[in-house]
Amino acid sequence: MSKIKTIIVEDEKPARDLIRTYLMEFSNMELVGEYDNGFDGLKAINEIKPDAIFLDVQMPKLTGFELLEVLEHHPEVIFTTAYDQYAIQAFELNAVDYLLKPYSRERFSEAIGRLESRLSSEVVGKEAKSGIEKIKQHLAESDEKLHRVVIKKAGRIHVISTDHINFLEAQDDYVMVYTSEGKFLKQQTMKYFETHLDSQQFVRVHRSYIANIACIERIEPYEKSNFILILKDGNKVPVSRSGMQMLKENLDF
Repeated sequence: MSKIKTIIVEDEKPARDLIRTYLMEFSNMELVGEYDNGFDGLKAINEIKPDAIFLDVQMPKLTGFELLEVLEHHPEVIFTTAYDQYAIQAFELNAVDYLLKPYSRERFSEAIGRLESRLSSEVVGKEAKSGIEKIKQHLAESDEKLHRVVIKKAGRIHVISTDHINFLEAQDDYVMVYTSEGKFLKQQTMKYFETHLDSQQFVRVHRSYIANIACIERIEPYEKSNFILILKDGNKVPVSRSGMQMLKENLDF
């Protein structure tokens, strides 16, 4: 079996040093890169295409889950983090393993054994992709609220705070996210955003639109019993009857 190409994406230097030290004990493991942030790690993974990555969950600029969400290459994943709240989730998502800091040399060796077993499978590529797809599916089905949205546009990664979103528009299998900095196309559903955005801040005003209440300038009548939102940036968003009822409840009028 050829050497297993590995990348470390971890923002804490002591944690990177520990993984590197432990990896030196395995002759079949080849460390091809170390990165202290998700942006550089993402770029390297897509370019180098490693067999596996050691990935921290909580990182300031781009979390481990956000990195996997926009990843093009699908390596096997071993999560490393000090937050045990992610442990069950990681295993359910079909990650190779989950190393809870601080972990021992023996526990690390166990993770490598799991990795070797996974890579020996004839359908390894499909399993790796399946694991990451399960992560995306899990995030979509969880009830955790969004505070930012990660979108890849023209080769660049944009991390957009939900406070900076003016409104969203459904476009087939995608959602167009409108901000003061421009618009960004995200492969996701309106149902996902309706579920994960703060319902006190965002309202599904139409089957094709979700609006940020803070961005509404005024509401005007538009044909029969329909209405239209005039946003502070000048954009206009249609409001359905059910959407109007939701607005009344949220705005208390």
